[in-house]
Amino acid sequence: MSLELRQLPDDLRRRYLEDGSWSDESLGDLVDRSLRAATRARIRIWSDRRPWTGTYSDVHDEALRLVAGLRERGIAPGSVVAFQIPNWREAVVAFYGLALGGYVLVPIVHIYGRREVEFILRQCGAVAYLSAASFGHVDYCAIIDAIGSDLADLRFHVVVDGGSGSGSSDVERIGWDEFVSVAIDDSGPVSVDPDEVVVLAFTSGTTNVPKGVVHTHRTLLAELAHMAPWMGEPNLMGSPVTHATGMLGAVLAPVQLGQDIHLIDRWDPDRVLEIMLEAGIGAGTGAPVFLASLLYHPDFTDEHSDMIKQIGLGGAPVPVSLAETAASRGILLIRAYGSTEHPSVTGCTFDQPVDKRHSTDGRPLAGVEIRIVDEAKVDVEPGTAGEILSRGPDLCMGYTDTSLTAAMFDDEGWYQTGDMAVMDEEGFVTITDRVADVIIRGGENISAVEVEEAMMRLPGVAEVAVVAAPDERLGEHACAFVRLVDPETTLTLETVIGHLGDLGLTRQKWPEELRLVSEFSRTATGKIRKVDLRAQFDG
Repeated sequence: MSLELRQLPDDLRRRYLEDGSWSDESLGDLVDRSLRAATRARIRIWSDRRPWTGTYSDVHDEALRLVAGLRERGIAPGSVVAFQIPNWREAVVAFYGLALGGYVLVPIVHIYGRREVEFILRQCGAVAYLSAASFGHVDYCAIIDAIGSDLADLRFHVVVDGGSGSGSSDVERIGWDEFVSVAIDDSGPVSVDPDEVVVLAFTSGTTNVPKGVVHTHRTLLAELAHMAPWMGEPNLMGSPVTHATGMLGAVLAPVQLGQDIHLIDRWDPDRVLEIMLEAGIGAGTGAPVFLASLLYHPDFTDEHSDMIKQIGLGGAPVPVSLAETAASRGILLIRAYGSTEHPSVTGCTFDQPVDKRHSTDGRPLAGVEIRIVDEAKVDVEPGTAGEILSRGPDLCMGYTDTSLTAAMFDDEGWYQTGDMAVMDEEGFVTITDRVADVIIRGGENISAVEVEEAMMRLPGVAEVAVVAAPDERLGEHACAFVRLVDPETTLTLETVIGHLGDLGLTRQKWPEELRLVSEFSRTATGKIRKVDLRAQFDG
């Protein structure tokens, strides 16, 4: 596919090549080398529906057969292939196979429904879509049946746990087992230019539609180099492998190190605690919600603590109280900061003082530069809050929407993160707020604007303001402040949830708290002062 990537300044490009941050290796090269180097390393899928245990060799074979299936149907290297599969074997195979085949990977988080899936498939121009038949409340086949005829590029829908046929659209539906039942070509990964696009990672943010983040082979592999020092013993991962945290932490970083991989498709703390004892592995890495669900569980024991030992958290605000609880159980905890656009900006190390590990998000990582600036983009003094600008070898090369690229990157390669932070005299950064109006619930971004627009369609609602409220388990959840047309009437959270469900809004975006107000405080221009709403949660 053809995308207009941002132009990197020559001095930055030269620096990343000379210092080894960038190499000429492709993601397919790395995957092929790693799978061949540790053929007997194990992959285990913990699932009530599709449990599986096998080796790197097993998934390597199936990944090559997936590539052969795509080639047999005329899908050439460089084509865009999307996949929306829970944490099953097939999701791992899709990552490795598409990398080996030289395709552009478009992982779609499995909780996304029709609205998001249609937008993503249309914008990326995927020629094939790999998915489960259904999972949880999402029926992926029904989605393609409804929208497939309107997607000019989409030709094949490969379904795990599903049969072949045309469905009710023009897209040919093929069962996964049939699709991969072809002879393999084990001639090695397809040769690609490392400056080419390898992943389009769509993430919900401040806009009411997902943003397509563009990573090349160089930027993605630079991120894996950042992650290597944080990788401890094999760990049960609950983050979706189709989300940036799961993609990097559960599928790509472990294979690079030849580690066993353990995935669970539905995070159930009761079951996770059982698995930890059965398999002798740790758990809880990723967004704070995963660790919190274990630490505060009545069945969490010292034996579980001993299996975790040390853990890194990011992707959502990490409450200091959670870090202190972990420390009381003998668990070393560090915080890190990044995004889909710039996956690893800052991070702590396990040998740093406890106050730095628990209360800051660490220092800039190798090759990463940051600036803390005011509204005029002028650098502020240490200890002063401002917006983070970042750049580094793992920073994405822009967005599928070129207007976003132009707005968020400057000519010197700086990325406007939209996050507010303070840097101390020692260079430790603490994220304090977000310029962007986004709620991070358990590591998933929720656009407040999208929820507000949906709620405004509810009869009797005059105004809505959705903000982040603190959540001990999830980090944050959405709280909706509502002014009704008739102040003598009322509105319940159950009514709001029913309305949003009828509109097809993903349930993770539903507000979990509702507050009715008679009036909002406003700026001089009449805008609702959300800072005053957030202040209600302070203390």
